[in-house]
Amino acid sequence: MTDKGQLAGFLDVLYQIQPLSTEAVDAVLSLCSLIPIRKNQNLQEIGRRCKTIYFVKEGLARIFYLKDGVEVTEYFAFENDLIIRAESLFTGKPSKKAIQALENTVFIGIPAEPLFSLFDQSPEIERLFRKVIEQAYVATVHRMETIQFHSAEERYAQLLDEKPDFIKRISLKHIASYLGITQVSLSRIRAAVR
Repeated sequence: MTDKGQLAGFLDVLYQIQPLSTEAVDAVLSLCSLIPIRKNQNLQEIGRRCKTIYFVKEGLARIFYLKDGVEVTEYFAFENDLIIRAESLFTGKPSKKAIQALENTVFIGIPAEPLFSLFDQSPEIERLFRKVIEQAYVATVHRMETIQFHSAEERYAQLLDEKPDFIKRISLKHIASYLGITQVSLSRIRAAVR
């Protein structure tokens, strides 16, 4: 079990989503573990099943997959963000995606099976994680709509607007991959924005 002091920021985020009783906090904390991963190392590999729900405690991570041998970034996770391969977690099938630390990163890991068992015992924990998953789902739909309906320039401007401090921490190749453009195109966009 990880103590409350180590997870103060994480608990603050959970409280903002759903107030929790002391018993519920203790039950969630009893499942949490801190997992340090070095820069450019994978927390989870392609082809493995996702059995754990992760949050970024400190650092920066991404989900990526391979398309024609090229890495494509699907998602960035910053401090206090959820990062899971949901398609694997909920189906039990191996994922075609990996989770990689882009900096030295500490993750909070919560094993899914015991967490899901807690749902039957604690409606407030179930409600909390339902809201967490709903927020992640809405963010995914928002990202898909952004790709469908906005230009690369608009998507870059939105990324700058939403995460101005974090964007400086991400390499241009990962940003370009996330936006679905080449690094050359990204350089042109960045020059026009300045």
